[in-house]
Amino acid sequence: MKDGYYIAPAFMDKLVVHITKNFMTLPNIKVPLILGIWGGKGQGKSFQCELVFAKMGINPIVMSAGELESGNAGEPAKLIRQRYREAADIIKKGKMCALFINDLDAGAGRLGGTTQYTVNNQMVNATLMNIADNPTNVQLPGMYNKEENPRVPIIVTGNDFSTLYAPLIRDGRMEKFYWAPTRDDRVGVCKGIFRTDGVPEEEVYQLVDTFPGQSIDFFGALRARVYDD
Repeated sequence: MKDGYYIAPAFMDKLVVHITKNFMTLPNIKVPLILGIWGGKGQGKSFQCELVFAKMGINPIVMSAGELESGNAGEPAKLIRQRYREAADIIKKGKMCALFINDLDAGAGRLGGTTQYTVNNQMVNATLMNIADNPTNVQLPGMYNKEENPRVPIIVTGNDFSTLYAPLIRDGRMEKFYWAPTRDDRVGVCKGIFRTDGVPEEEVYQLVDTFPGQSIDFFGALRARVYDD
């Protein structure tokens, strides 16, 4: 629990282990820099990430899919490097940090034949691959120094990583975690949603069991609809 909100144990375990591994020096073990959390829409991936970050005392550098496209070619790739360096500077000062990219597949993936695949899509994929391969040597255009920067764990969320460039999501670069909340997870989240309304625990169980196929955000929308009525 964090501020009355439920954190799924499996989700927290995966995120904490990934971040911790990236700050440790493990002999002869290649640790993937990127953790890709994927799953159905409205399952609370981003919110769970925020809760885990808050519990760990991490204030991540956040990017969204909308920043991965620009009228200027190369701008999004440069922005990723800048944000990564910002996070590295925070780590250099002795605080934990991470780079958190929401909905990566929406900004850098191929979404069917109707979507234009631009130079920026290519460069975002290539930049993330390059950073994953050389996490301690991330340079900005026009600024080349030999000094190494600290390693920054990258966490990305998405609905379908098969739309991304295949070499980016291979195991050495990205560790993938499929998030599908269990019944206990859904009950825990619903308790957090309805906690201020005084809904009895058995009724929360009943509600979750009545709508077994619905996503997490359905229950938030349901509560809002009750207030509408």
